[in-house]
Amino acid sequence: MKKVLSLFMMGLLLLGVLAACGPDSSTQSGGTDSNNNNENETTSEGTMPEKPEKLVVWEDTDRGVALEPAIESFEKEYGIEIEYKELGMADEIRDQLRLDGPAGTGPDIVTLPHDQIGQVVTEGLITNINVDQKVVDTFTETSIAAQMYDGVLYGLPKATETPIFLYNKAHLSEAPKTMEEMYTFAKDFTKDGNFGFLFLGDNYYFAHGLIGGFGGYVFKDNSGALDPKDVGLNNEGAITGAEEIQKWYTEGLFPKGIIGENGGSTMDGLFNEGKVAAVMNGPWAVQGMKDAGIDVGASALPTLSNGEHVKTFMGVKGWHVSAFSKNIEWATKFIEHITNAENAKKRFELTNEVPPVKELIEDPIIKDNEVAAAVAEQSQYAVPTPNIPEMAEVWEPMADSLQTIVTGKAEPKAALDSAVKTIKQNIETNHQ
Repeated sequence: MKKVLSLFMMGLLLLGVLAACGPDSSTQSGGTDSNNNNENETTSEGTMPEKPEKLVVWEDTDRGVALEPAIESFEKEYGIEIEYKELGMADEIRDQLRLDGPAGTGPDIVTLPHDQIGQVVTEGLITNINVDQKVVDTFTETSIAAQMYDGVLYGLPKATETPIFLYNKAHLSEAPKTMEEMYTFAKDFTKDGNFGFLFLGDNYYFAHGLIGGFGGYVFKDNSGALDPKDVGLNNEGAITGAEEIQKWYTEGLFPKGIIGENGGSTMDGLFNEGKVAAVMNGPWAVQGMKDAGIDVGASALPTLSNGEHVKTFMGVKGWHVSAFSKNIEWATKFIEHITNAENAKKRFELTNEVPPVKELIEDPIIKDNEVAAAVAEQSQYAVPTPNIPEMAEVWEPMADSLQTIVTGKAEPKAALDSAVKTIKQNIETNHQ
């Protein structure tokens, strides 16, 4: 694609036409004075379109402080002004882009959670990006997979989060290596209102860790393209995972209150009162634990009885180029810049958001931070939450089935068969 564009530019020298073609985001290797906005940048594979005076970025709320160092270095190198504003990433950015993008008043670059990618792509709100393979290779494989839809790359990852193993060092001196060790400990420790290990087994976001670790899957992954017609949530592995979850409830290792909407607050309360040795929870829970006076330890989750890692769902925050931007190539250049190792490291220092940049996983700034190191390691075993629109049909049926399993109202196979039947029916009804 890049070679074709380069020849096209050399043959026609029509910059207006080039601006409408696909992006060329090669690494800069030379060119004219970077502070002269009227001249073009020369790359190793061609010439970038004329520089815009300004690029507009929509950043997550309270995260602008981490963007500012990257903006300063980009403006200095390329002479393009960067303007940013903060909006809520969960829904405000997406909803506002729907209005401002078509009106021509929207941004060039936005940040979004990866599970919105399928939706915003089908709505025509963001565009695919073209970057060198060496740029792609700087990130972990799973974080790049999260930025793809139907096998096409739509962004670069900025930060990752996933459930990890958190423990009270007053009860456990170190994290167990296997779930079998944790189970044995819990059998002895669970008494007099104390519990060895807790997780939200009826919440599919957390339950997928065990279901996926034993071989269940949401949608079949065909080289980066998820197949919503192939649902693997009632296969043999998924049933085994559900049986493992059920065991903790039926053997009295979990309190009765850790079911339903209040399960999370019940679990947090017990842990923060010092009555729980360990939990599966996200890094977002750590500050509350510390505020409660708990000496918190963190690690990747113990391995399962089949020797596999717990395959938690992973969330990836990414940077994306608006489909309405008139500066797609330069917007792509900017997201390459803000996600490079240097700027990703600065972001972590300022926000504690863990970057999925390979070379930083062993950097002391991550490695010596117990929680960050746990997130970085567990993320290597995690799977991105599916980002296709059909995922909306999965959550409720799976939650319903898991509740019947953990309360003893249904056996795992029957419950999961029922869930998958409902999921497929809903997909056929709402997504055909």
